[in-house]
Amino acid sequence: MAGEALTPTTYIQHHLKNLTAQVGGDGPFWTINVDTFVTAVLMGLLIVFAFWLATRKATAGVPGKWQAFVEIMLEFVDKQARDTYHGTSKLVTPIAITIFFWILMMNLLKMIPADFIAKPLELLGVGYWKPVPTADVNATLGMSISVFFLMIVFAFRSKGFGGFAKEFLTAPFGKWMMPFNLILNIVEWVSKPISLAMRLFGNMFGGEIVFLLIWVLGGAGIVGMFGGAVFGLGWMLFHLLVIPLQAFIFMMLSIVYLSLSEDSH
Repeated sequence: MAGEALTPTTYIQHHLKNLTAQVGGDGPFWTINVDTFVTAVLMGLLIVFAFWLATRKATAGVPGKWQAFVEIMLEFVDKQARDTYHGTSKLVTPIAITIFFWILMMNLLKMIPADFIAKPLELLGVGYWKPVPTADVNATLGMSISVFFLMIVFAFRSKGFGGFAKEFLTAPFGKWMMPFNLILNIVEWVSKPISLAMRLFGNMFGGEIVFLLIWVLGGAGIVGMFGGAVFGLGWMLFHLLVIPLQAFIFMMLSIVYLSLSEDSH
């Protein structure tokens, strides 16, 4: 960005560009978004460490404040999972806990102004760093594809390969409409992870753009700075609801899809 005239367009483009690394030499077959990968791993490790702190001195008596908070949150997720999932797998609650808290931690990075992360990294020679992993479609698709494979595993576990294949080919119109059943079921199964990923990505990416617009447009003069601060605060308060809501929706839809994959048509 050095030597370039700062405009709203160039400012937003700069902060929405990922730090990438190519794998495969001169003819790369894989491009990794390093910032997304590193930040997502760090947020995952942070929530594991936070939960470990709560369990390290856990007591059956009067719990400490952090232990009580963690227990309330875990009981909330566990209740949602039990009320939504009607199968017998014991993995659903751990899956729900992982999805909800990991996405929540990644979404919370949106509350940190982009320059607070980008400017110190620029001093270290890092030109680009997109701070919110869930504003990267690769991250949300990665999580939704993982849910998709879990759906297949749960379906095979419940119905067996033969039962799953039979239902896939004969439902909902019967065996004489097999081609139409196949097309309909493929669309239904593929649309679930795509919609799951795009919903989270769209909300986080759109919110990131609005934050950046407010930040850059509010920088002209005292009035502009004051107006930017007011609108930025209002958008931030709104996102205090959006951030946990998007994590909750992703978790609940994942549980619903896992439950549906075990149900007979």
